[in-house]
Amino acid sequence: MARDLSQETDVRILQQAVRLLEQENGKLVAKVASLLQSIAALQGQSGTQVQLELKALELQLAALQKKLFGESSERSARPTDEPKAERPRKGHGRRAQPDLPLLTITHPLPVEELVCDLCAQQLVPFEGQQDSSREIHALRRVFVEVEHVQPKYRCPNGCCIKSAPAPRKLVRGGRYSIGFGVQIALGKYLYHLPLERQVKQLKSEGLVIDSQTLWDQINAVALHLTPVYDKIKETVLAQPVVGVDETTWRVMGNGTKAGGNASRRADGKRDTKRWQVWTLATDSAVHYTIADSRSTAAAAEVLGRFAGVAVCDGYAVYPAVASKQSSLSLAFCWAHVRRKFLDLDPGGVDADCQTVLKMIGELFEVERVAPAGDSEEDLQQRALLRSERSRPITDQIADWAKQVQVIPGSGLQGAIAYMTSHWSGLLRFLDDPRIPITNNLTERANRRPVLGRKNHYGSRSRRGTEVAAILYTVAETAHLSGLDPYAYFELAVERAIDGLPPLLPHQLRDEIETRAGQHLSLLEALVAQTSAPEEAAS
Repeated sequence: MARDLSQETDVRILQQAVRLLEQENGKLVAKVASLLQSIAALQGQSGTQVQLELKALELQLAALQKKLFGESSERSARPTDEPKAERPRKGHGRRAQPDLPLLTITHPLPVEELVCDLCAQQLVPFEGQQDSSREIHALRRVFVEVEHVQPKYRCPNGCCIKSAPAPRKLVRGGRYSIGFGVQIALGKYLYHLPLERQVKQLKSEGLVIDSQTLWDQINAVALHLTPVYDKIKETVLAQPVVGVDETTWRVMGNGTKAGGNASRRADGKRDTKRWQVWTLATDSAVHYTIADSRSTAAAAEVLGRFAGVAVCDGYAVYPAVASKQSSLSLAFCWAHVRRKFLDLDPGGVDADCQTVLKMIGELFEVERVAPAGDSEEDLQQRALLRSERSRPITDQIADWAKQVQVIPGSGLQGAIAYMTSHWSGLLRFLDDPRIPITNNLTERANRRPVLGRKNHYGSRSRRGTEVAAILYTVAETAHLSGLDPYAYFELAVERAIDGLPPLLPHQLRDEIETRAGQHLSLLEALVAQTSAPEEAAS
C-alpha cells in the first residue's frame, strides 16, 4: 500500500523518500538521454543538437532540485581549485560602546566597617586608589503622568490676566505626549512591533492601554509629518540618479476599494488585496508610496516629473513610463541579470552559465575597487576604471551571447534574451559614473516594509497604507542620516505644531544632537533619583 507523504511527519522517512526520488530522477534522466539519442539517430540530427537538449534538461532538473531542497541564496558555487579563505575567529571579546552614556556610581563602605580588622583603628580614604568595573545596565521604561500647572497672573487694576502658554500637544486636548506617540510609531515602523504586541509590552511595564489608542497616536504623528514626507519625495526626485523598485503590501480591510480593497469570500473568510510599496531610493533618503496597483499609471505617478536616470529591474512598466517621458532614462540592474543565470545553474556545473557569471563577477570586482564617494575626484577615477576595465568585459559578454549555442525556448535562451533586450540600459553605467551597477540600494530599502509586512501583516484601511508610507519614509531617511530617529521625530512634530517649514535630518543635525543630550540628562537624573535611597541607606 502506498504511503501518503503529504501527511507524513517522520523526518527519517521523508529523508529516505527524498533519496529515493533523487535516484529515480537520475534513472529517468538517463532514460530520456538514451531515447533522445535514439530519436536523433533515426531523424539524422547532429550530436550537438542532442547534447544541447540534454544540457537544457539537466539544468532544468538542477533548478527544480534547488527550488525544492536548496537554500535561498545568490552565492555562486566556489570552484574546486580555488583556495579556501581562512575563516575569521569566532567571538569579538569585549566590545566598546562609545554611544552609551557612562554613569558613575560610587559604593562607599558602611560606617560600621570603617575599622581596621587588626588594630581597630579608624580607616581613612586611600587617596587616588580605588577598584572599578563596568557593566551594561538595562533601565526599565518608566511611564509617568505629568500635570502641567500654569499659574494665572492678574493686573491689580483689572486690565488683564496672563498665564504661561500651554505645552505642545500631539492631539489637541489629548492625554498622551509627543514623545509617547513617537515611541509607538518608531516601535512599529522602525522596529516592526505590531500594536497588539506593544499593548502587551506596555502593560508589563505598568501602562494599561488598547491598540486603538496607540493607532490614534501614530495617526496623529503621521499627520504632523506629512509635510516632511512630501519634502523627502521632492528631495529624492531632485537627484540626478534614483533607484526605483516595488514590493507587495497587504490591505486587510473589509469594505469597498477605498476602505481597504477586500471582500468576503463564499466561505465567509475575509480576502486580502495585494497592494504595492513603490520605493524611490538615494544614498541619503528613501521615499515610499503604497498604491493599490502595479500598473504603468501607478509607476508614472510615483516617478512624477522626474528628470534623470532611474535604476530599476526589467519590469515592463518602467520602459512604458520612459517612452512617454522624454526626461526619464533607464539604467538596468546587473544583479538581476546575474540572478537569471544563477537560477539556471545552482550547482555551478554548466560551462556556459559559469562563463557569463564569471564575467559579470569581474564587473562587480571593478566596482569593489573603485572609489565609492561622490566627489569630483572619485567620479573621475570611477569613470576611468569603468572605461579601461569594465567596457572590455561588457564587450566580451556581448560576444559570448552571440556565439553561445542554445535550445529555442530553454531557460538559457530566456536569460540571454532578458540580458540583450535590456542591453542599452545595462551599459548606461559606463557613460555616467554616478549610476550604480546594481539596484541593490533600493532592494535594501525594501527590507523595512517587507519585515513590517511579515510582522504586522500590512494595513487594515487606505489610511493605514498612508500612515505606513509616511512613517516608513521618515524613519528610514532618519536612519540613513545616522542621527537619533527619536530626537528627529520629536523635533519634526514640534516644528509642524509650531507652523514652521519641514526640515530633513541633516538640516537639523545640531538640534538633534542637543535633543539627544537633553534625553541623556533626564536619564542621568532618573538614575541619580533611583540610586539615592541606596546611598542614604549606606
